[in-house]
Amino acid sequence: MPEPTAYPRRRRRSVRLQLTALYSALFSVTGLLLLGLTYVLFRQRIGATTVLVVPKSELPSGAVTRLTPSQLAAVASRLRDSALEQLLLMSLIALVAMLLVSVALGWWIAGRVLRPLHTITAAAQRLSAANLHERISLAGPDDELKDLADTFDALMDRLHAAFEAQRRFVANASHELRTPLAVQRAAIQIRLGRAGPADLPRIQEELLETNRRSERLIEGLLTLATSDRGLDRHEPADVARAASEAVGQWRQAAADAGLRVELDLRPMPVFGDPVLLHQLVSNLVQNAVRHNVPGGSISLTTSARDGLVVRNTGDRVPPEEVAGLLEPFRRLSRAGSGVGLGLSIVRSIAQAHGGTVALAPLPGGGLEVRVRLTATAARATARPVRV
Repeated sequence: MPEPTAYPRRRRRSVRLQLTALYSALFSVTGLLLLGLTYVLFRQRIGATTVLVVPKSELPSGAVTRLTPSQLAAVASRLRDSALEQLLLMSLIALVAMLLVSVALGWWIAGRVLRPLHTITAAAQRLSAANLHERISLAGPDDELKDLADTFDALMDRLHAAFEAQRRFVANASHELRTPLAVQRAAIQIRLGRAGPADLPRIQEELLETNRRSERLIEGLLTLATSDRGLDRHEPADVARAASEAVGQWRQAAADAGLRVELDLRPMPVFGDPVLLHQLVSNLVQNAVRHNVPGGSISLTTSARDGLVVRNTGDRVPPEEVAGLLEPFRRLSRAGSGVGLGLSIVRSIAQAHGGTVALAPLPGGGLEVRVRLTATAARATARPVRV
C-alpha cells in the first residue's frame, strides 16, 4: 500500500502581519471613503459656481465677444472636468503614499504592542523543572497584556510550589520506605544467621511488625494519590453517618486507652465519595486516639453549618508547627506506629470535595481539627445520630 503523500506544512501567518494588514485595510477603506466624499462635495461645489475664471490659453482664437453662450459652457465644462481629474489623480497618489506609510507604521506599532507577548512566549519556552523560580515581572501600563503576564507569574508560583511539594514528598516517601526495608534486611542477614531456636519467634514478630508498617505506608500513599486525583464517584452521603461508623471502628481502642468519647452528630449531607469521606473521618478519629493522654477525651461534632469538628486532649502542640502537620510525613514525635500521612490524607480528601481543613492547638494540650466541605447539600433538619 503506497504511503500517503506528505503535504508541505502551510506557513503560519504571524499576529503582527495580521494586525498590520488589518491596520492597512482600515486605513485604505477610510481613505477611499474620504476621497470619495471630497470628490463628490468638490464636484457639487464647482458645478454650482456662477463665476468662472478661464485662462486665456483655453479660449478659442478670436475676440471674446465672438464666443457664444454654448462655447463658454463647453469651455467651463472642460475646465471643471480637468480640475476634477487632477484632484482625483493627486488624491490617489497621496492615498497610495500614505498607505505605504501606514503599512510601515502599522508593522512598527504591532511589534511594539506584541513585544510583551514575545516575552511571555520566551518564558514559557524556557520553562522546565530547573527554572520554575523565574518570573516575567512585566513592567508597563496596567492593561490586558500585563494582566496576562501577572496571571502567568501566578501560575508559575503554583507550579513551583507543587513541584517543591512533590519533591519533598518523594524524598520523604523514599526515606520512610527505606527504613523498614533496612530493618528487614538487617534482621534477615545478621540476626537470623546468629539466632537460635528460641530467638526465632521474636525475630519473626519484628519482621511482621515491620511488614505491617510498610503495608500501612503503602496504603496511605495509595489513598493520598487517589484523593489527589479527584473524585471518581459523586453520590449523596452524610458525614455524620461516616463519623458514626468511624467511632464504632475505634471505640474499643479508645476504651482500652481510657478515653472518653463525646459525640454530637447532626446531619451533614454532602455530594461526593462515601468511601473517601469515611477514610477522612476515620483518620481523624485514629489520630485523636493515638495522640492522646491516658484518661483524656475525644469530642466529635458534625453539622451542616459548622462542618466536622474533632477535638482531642493530648500533649501541647507548638503553634508554629501546627500548619506543618498537614504535610506528608510530618509528625511531632517519631514514637508510635503512625507514618505521618493521616492529616495530609484528610486535607487531600477535603480538597477533592471542595473543602478546607483548619488546625488549632488547644490551650490545655491537644488539637482541634475543623473540616468544612463546600459540597455540603441543603441543610437538613438537625437530628442527632445515635451510635
